[in-house]
Amino acid sequence: MSSTRTILLILGFLSTLAVIALIAVAVTQNQPLPKNIKYGIVLDAGSSHTNLYVYEWPAEKENDTGVVRQVEVCKVEGPGISGYSHATEKAGPSLAQCLQQAEDVIPSAQHKETPVYLGATAGMRLLRLQNNSAAENVLSSVGNTLRSAPFSFQGARIITGQEEGAYGWITINYLLGNFKQSGWKKLLHSLKSSSETSGALDLGGASTQITFVSKDLTSESPDNQLYFRLYGKDYQVYTHSFLCYGKDQALQQKLARDLQTVENSSLPDPCFHKGYERTINISDFFKNPCTSDKKKQLPFSQLYIKGEGDYQKCRESIQKLFNKSNCPYSSCSFNGIYLPPLQGDFGAFSAFYFVMNFLNLTSEPNPLALNKVISTIESFCARPWQEVKAAYHHIKEKYLSEYCFSGAYILSLLENGYEFTEDNWQMIHFLGKIGSSDAGWTLGYMLNLTNMIPAEEPAGPPLSHGSYVGLMVLCSLVLVSVLLFAWLLFHKPKCLQKGIV
Repeated sequence: MSSTRTILLILGFLSTLAVIALIAVAVTQNQPLPKNIKYGIVLDAGSSHTNLYVYEWPAEKENDTGVVRQVEVCKVEGPGISGYSHATEKAGPSLAQCLQQAEDVIPSAQHKETPVYLGATAGMRLLRLQNNSAAENVLSSVGNTLRSAPFSFQGARIITGQEEGAYGWITINYLLGNFKQSGWKKLLHSLKSSSETSGALDLGGASTQITFVSKDLTSESPDNQLYFRLYGKDYQVYTHSFLCYGKDQALQQKLARDLQTVENSSLPDPCFHKGYERTINISDFFKNPCTSDKKKQLPFSQLYIKGEGDYQKCRESIQKLFNKSNCPYSSCSFNGIYLPPLQGDFGAFSAFYFVMNFLNLTSEPNPLALNKVISTIESFCARPWQEVKAAYHHIKEKYLSEYCFSGAYILSLLENGYEFTEDNWQMIHFLGKIGSSDAGWTLGYMLNLTNMIPAEEPAGPPLSHGSYVGLMVLCSLVLVSVLLFAWLLFHKPKCLQKGIV
């Protein structure tokens, strides 16, 4: 009897030691390695301004999803680089202050290995159409400035509208963690019946993009199809970029259309607040590629706009920008452009967010109903200009005066252009940031150029460090419990033996 007890005690002692050793090895051997941080810089050279973004990520995890973090954003003073078409040599130096800010954020020892990219969007696409040599000189100027910075210059180029749409889609789905799951998340993800990715709606000053995965995508319009293989999964993506349909150029288009029927130099405009006035030089107005096809000889050199503040008339005027009369495909958005049926959630960012956020229409997690959005914008447009100016005195008059038009234009684009309805309106989520990073194309652009999103899922442990340690502890506790139960079963304590007798 005593020998059996001794053996059981020894086995229990050794098992306990084994459990302790097991936990110790699991904790020490699976500790995360010290972080080796890498950095990247992307300049978004938009039509109205340029933003510089600094991103960071742990080097040992650069193929994981959601690990890249935005740590700095700097808005370049002055216009977008396309605004320097008459003084191209000034385009590059305009970036100097923000580049210095990036130097201050990134450790000096890592400057040389930090890639810097500049992508120019629709403003430069328009300048290239209008004056190709000026566009090349602007790019040369910004290239020279970026080469002189202490970073690793990787190019300054005009990206296509299709690229802009695709990179925006990659950005929001990367930040939302939709591309890659591991461990328990992968199991839960496989059980979900909802759309795996979010669509992307991007609105700038000169163009707008719509991009999403559609199960009903056909081969009718190959130019609107992109194929991605990310983390071992295939994605068939629809995308289209509408040049001249950013909010600023859409306003220019509307005014050019209004000018066709004007009888004198005074133009009443329902999309501006009552009491607001603006003067436009006719000679400059039709130089824009977005309005040049409506050029008209007028008996006056200046146009005087007078606001009326009538939302319904404004919507009627804007809707004329969307030609819905001809569709050579099974379904279209506008201007004869193929659009498959809308599917899943959409993240709407850039000017979609900025305008709707100003109007307090970006509430999450419960988006407002479409009728509430319409009534809010209608009420805002009806306010007299002096009242609006007094309420928002901290905002520049040019931007403030255009929020009525921009709000009405966004609704027209989404409702009339893309055919969102009351039923699926709440699938649109207006996004400013996702975590610490701005929603936009720049992160997706950098991820693509640095090959940080692999085609195949990298090999790695099925569970995270925390999950692994937790399971080890759980298994160890189960083992101890089994041993204790065995000891009680084969060696009953005296108190139990007396009870049985």
